[in-house]
Amino acid sequence: MLRESLWAAALSPEELDQVLRESHERRVPPGGYALHCGEPAEHWIGVIEGLVKMSVSQPDGRHSTFTGVTAGGWAGEGSLLKPGRWRYDGVAVRDTRIACVPRASFERLVSTNLAFNRFLLSHLNARLSLFIGLVEYDRLLGPDARVARCLASLFDPDLYPRAGNFVQLSQEEIGLLSAVSRQRTNESLHELQRAGLLRVEFGGVIVLDLAGLRCYGGPVDAAASKES
Repeated sequence: MLRESLWAAALSPEELDQVLRESHERRVPPGGYALHCGEPAEHWIGVIEGLVKMSVSQPDGRHSTFTGVTAGGWAGEGSLLKPGRWRYDGVAVRDTRIACVPRASFERLVSTNLAFNRFLLSHLNARLSLFIGLVEYDRLLGPDARVARCLASLFDPDLYPRAGNFVQLSQEEIGLLSAVSRQRTNESLHELQRAGLLRVEFGGVIVLDLAGLRCYGGPVDAAASKES
């Protein structure tokens, strides 16, 4: 997984071999923590397989999910660029395997490899665009459009280079990432299927029109698009 990561192309064979020797793998069960709010940020996290939900919780039980990191995605680089602790939780939604690159390895690459820094700039810009979009979706869009945009965000080539056209997510998982109830997520997925943007399959959805998902505004917009 490390060798196939986008940032690996920025490293010399010797640099990559050193990172491989220094890194390790962890298996995280459903509900387990890939990273835990308040703990020292000591590893850059890559998802080998599974799904990690990035979220924050309040003492009163309120909970907010930011995004999900699927296979091939990396997380935590922002926290590693400065000393400190995790400010959010990374919780495995299902059985998950993660690659852990130590802080020391990450900091060495930042200090010595210009091409790796260019990768980080592109990666952080993609992450910033994702979160700006999430704020927009939450404030301006209805549930159908939020589900559509959430699914589309999982196909950003800078964040999830291994994404195909099949999203292996349950309806409950899609609802968690979209901040939509499971029942309402089911209705939204079938609305998006009727619009010809995806097909609901066992264990996930097949995306038929990624561009359409990215700009979907709701049933009214979809009807207007067909008429035009």
